[in-house]
Amino acid sequence: MTVYALKISNKNIAIEFDNGLASRIYTNFTGTYQPVEGFSQAHYPIVNGVQVKNFTKTMTCQSDLKDIRGAGKQYVISGTNDKLEKQITISVYERFPATVFISAQYKNIGSDEITIDGWVNNEYKLPAIKKDSCDNLFWSYQSGSYETRPDWIIPLKEGFYQKNYMGMNASDYGGGTPVSDVWNGETGIAVGHTESIPKMVSLPVSVYNNSAAVSINFDRKVSLKSEETLSTFETFVTVHTGDCFDALSEYRRIMISKGMNFEALTKEAYEPTWCAWGYERDFKMEQIYGALPMVKKLGIRWVCLDDGWQTEEGDYSLIPEKYPNGDADMKKFVDTVHANGFKAQLWWIPLAFDPKSDLYKNHPEYALLNKEGKPENISWWDCYYMCPACEEVIEHTREALKKILIDWDYDGLKIDGQHLNAVPLCFNPMHDHKHENDAYEFVPQYFKMIYDLAREIKPDVTVMFCPCGTSYSIFTMPYFNIPVASDPDSSWQVRTKGKVFKALMGASVPFHGDHVELSDRENDFASTVGIGGVIDTKFTWPVGSGPISILKPDSTYDLSDDREQNWSKWLKLYREKMLPEGMYLGGLYTLGFDFPEGHAIKKDNKMYYAFFSKAWDGEIKLKGLEGKRYLVYDYVNDIEISEVNGLSAEINVRFTNSLLLEVTCISNNA
Repeated sequence: MTVYALKISNKNIAIEFDNGLASRIYTNFTGTYQPVEGFSQAHYPIVNGVQVKNFTKTMTCQSDLKDIRGAGKQYVISGTNDKLEKQITISVYERFPATVFISAQYKNIGSDEITIDGWVNNEYKLPAIKKDSCDNLFWSYQSGSYETRPDWIIPLKEGFYQKNYMGMNASDYGGGTPVSDVWNGETGIAVGHTESIPKMVSLPVSVYNNSAAVSINFDRKVSLKSEETLSTFETFVTVHTGDCFDALSEYRRIMISKGMNFEALTKEAYEPTWCAWGYERDFKMEQIYGALPMVKKLGIRWVCLDDGWQTEEGDYSLIPEKYPNGDADMKKFVDTVHANGFKAQLWWIPLAFDPKSDLYKNHPEYALLNKEGKPENISWWDCYYMCPACEEVIEHTREALKKILIDWDYDGLKIDGQHLNAVPLCFNPMHDHKHENDAYEFVPQYFKMIYDLAREIKPDVTVMFCPCGTSYSIFTMPYFNIPVASDPDSSWQVRTKGKVFKALMGASVPFHGDHVELSDRENDFASTVGIGGVIDTKFTWPVGSGPISILKPDSTYDLSDDREQNWSKWLKLYREKMLPEGMYLGGLYTLGFDFPEGHAIKKDNKMYYAFFSKAWDGEIKLKGLEGKRYLVYDYVNDIEISEVNGLSAEINVRFTNSLLLEVTCISNNA
């Protein structure tokens, strides 16, 4: 019979330890605590390549707690073996009813020095619950950044593994949001750390023997002399029903409690954008000027000048063929945009300079250098990194920003590049770093500097952050006000990225779906509008004015008459509904296990639903309604579908690709 050493309960979660300091997690969403799986060693060090899990309990204690997270309780359980003393500190708070906060300490109690290779916290498993309607054992949110630019929300099958390292996974792909989450259709479990700055942890997810495993791993060799102690970061485990939305929303609240500040968003961020990227890098100014009448006709407010205006990345000198009068021609362009009633946005790639640029030739000392003393490469752009923790780089960036917003008079920025989440370690001796990871950990502060200065110059400035298809880092999220699907390769990516942003940045964040031409069929507006996203487009006009796409050689982005009618219809619907200003209810439908895929938004006392399937013919449950009578209306096709009772709101429908509904209360009596 197992003797329990310590049991800690919160409203929706409990954790129990045995006398060997093994633990297990319980959930409580139905009024009864249920164990997720059996006891296991979830917190342990790695010594000389060996996982050290053999400890015997020596002490437990508890105390009341009141700190920045509010009221709670703190518990400590300790144990020893012949070399180490292990102490686990567990905290629970009324404010975070589904979360347990955990840190561990390891003290060398022997006489000989030992080397700890790293540590693991919160290594827990979730068993599969096979669903007849689903081919996958689990679904998961994972935020590692990789060159393959994978989906953030993915199905898991037996044998799956992904490391989710928050350091660099390639020379210019790294960083992310330090949370991994898995769910089985009934229960979910998420783990992460709560440090205020990025840390080079891993959050591996694996599936073996019909169980999904999550954990937080930190690999860093530390030598401990006798009586010396190693402390882990504060980490957490949270449980939930549904998919990752509630867990990520809880993580957002946790980080806000630690001082992360998501400030009020400007109305300008909710305006659709036309981007000149349809003309690609070799654009001519005449092409952009020629498209503006159609942009205005469609009612789009933002005009973005994309890549191709600068002589080289890092330089702010203008291409003479496009701007023969230099800065005067750039200012003329912005003035023309303003005169036509638009706001002007400029593509910008900070922290990068081309080896051929004047900036690199004149200031090679700005470069982020590797251990061999060579510049680190940003592969996609054939550029070198500038070091974000170098004072001279910071001052150079400040001056560049003043040029863009003051001299050229742009109203917003489109900050671009897959290197925005994290940078490699910097070994440039001229930068006088105190620690080798200074550059990596300083990235959020670099973008804070940009955001603060931009808003000081123009309080309503918009800053779009676009890390080119990779994951985003929560540590930079307070320092931009337009998240974007960022080079999606499918409508699924548009929708799932939108759901993640609305969890991490707030349910009414003005998430942009990126150019609709990147979605399925190059025109899937529903995947942006239906989830409360803002429309962007890169159409070219008039017909024949645009180049053949470098990515899709058999097509152009010309706005034909048929396309114009479709674009006009969706932009009109967007403005009528303004769903990004509503409350996205991400907990109502579970990605991967609810069919068809569903999303819901509450706005102006109405409910808006968006359902997605290649082909659907059958019943759909309208979740989240009250015990009243409602009218269900297909607002895209202008069709009244039926009246329903909110307590048992099911409709029988047939659709292909998408169905968007507006549900209005017509009687308080069901």
